[in-house]
Amino acid sequence: MSDDRIAGTAKNIGGKAQEGYGRLTGDTESEVRGKLKQAEGAAQDLYGQAKDALSDAGEVVRKSAGEAGDAVFDFVHDRPLTTACIALGIGFLLGRMSHHD
Repeated sequence: MSDDRIAGTAKNIGGKAQEGYGRLTGDTESEVRGKLKQAEGAAQDLYGQAKDALSDAGEVVRKSAGEAGDAVFDFVHDRPLTTACIALGIGFLLGRMSHHD
């Protein structure tokens, strides 16, 4: 849980308390400020949730890239002749595509 989510939740709780105090005492200004603080807290909490989701997605991408790199390394290590033939074929095709006579 990010700091933004914690701070947003705290603002939301504080806003509810302020709204309740304003309602109890008849202080409309405190009640409105409490509602505004709740909205600010909810927005900050949503921002924190979005940051957490992006961080999680980034971790999945990094892990997948690492696994793909490991698979390529294993293939090259286990089949060096096949890898050389594939590289030669790709180089030949690229050379043919770039050479327009």
